[in-house]
Amino acid sequence: MAKNVTNKSGEKNPLDNLTAYYEQNKKRVNTITTIVLAVVVAIVAYFNLYRAPRVEKAAASMAYAQRMFSIDSLDLALNGDAQNPGFLKIMRKYSGTPSANLCNYYAGVIYLKKGDFNQAIKHLEDFNGSGTLVGNMAHGTLGDAYMETNKVKDGISEYEKAVSANDNVVAPLYYERLGVAYEMNNQPEKAKAAYKAIKEKYPRSMQAQNVDLNLARLGEID
Repeated sequence: MAKNVTNKSGEKNPLDNLTAYYEQNKKRVNTITTIVLAVVVAIVAYFNLYRAPRVEKAAASMAYAQRMFSIDSLDLALNGDAQNPGFLKIMRKYSGTPSANLCNYYAGVIYLKKGDFNQAIKHLEDFNGSGTLVGNMAHGTLGDAYMETNKVKDGISEYEKAVSANDNVVAPLYYERLGVAYEMNNQPEKAKAAYKAIKEKYPRSMQAQNVDLNLARLGEID
C-alpha cells in the first residue's frame, strides 16, 4: 500500500488520500466502473446498431402510404395492402421513431376526412410536431376535429396554437376558423381581432377577401 506523504504544512496529499480510498474500496469502485461502462456501451449499441437502422426502415416503409395519401386513397394509405404497410401498421411496428410519430398526423387527417372525429382526435393528440409547419397544421386539424364534436373551447385552443408561429403559411386559414369559433363561443370582440389579424398580417391571402364581410356580420363596417 502506498505511503501517505505530507506536504510542508503537515497535511496529507489529496492524491494519496484518493489512492488509499481506492485500495480500501477497490472491489466496489471496479464494480461501479464496470456497470457504468456497460451502460454506455449498451446506449451506443442501441443507437448505432438498433435505433438508426430502425429509423431508416421506418422512413422507407412510408413511401407507399404517403403516395396513396397524396391521391386521396385513404383506406389504402391507412391500412395498406398485401405487400405494403399503411400508416397504422407502420405506427405499431416502428413505435418510437419519427416516422411513427408522423404517421399519427397522417392518420388523424385521414380519420377527419372519413368523419371518424374521435379517432382523428386520438391520433392528432398523440402527434408531436412542435416547432414545425406540420405541427401548426396538426393543431389546426385537431381544432377542426374538436369543432366537429362540438368541443368549441378545445377547438379555439388548438386554432390559437395553429396561428401562433411567425411566417406561418397556414395562419390565415386558421385565423378565419378561429374567428368563427369565437363567434360560436359568444366572444365577438375576439372574433373581430382574429379577422383583423388576417388583414394586417396576411393581406394577400385568400381569407383576407372575406375579412370585411365577416366584420360587417359583427356590426363593424369601415
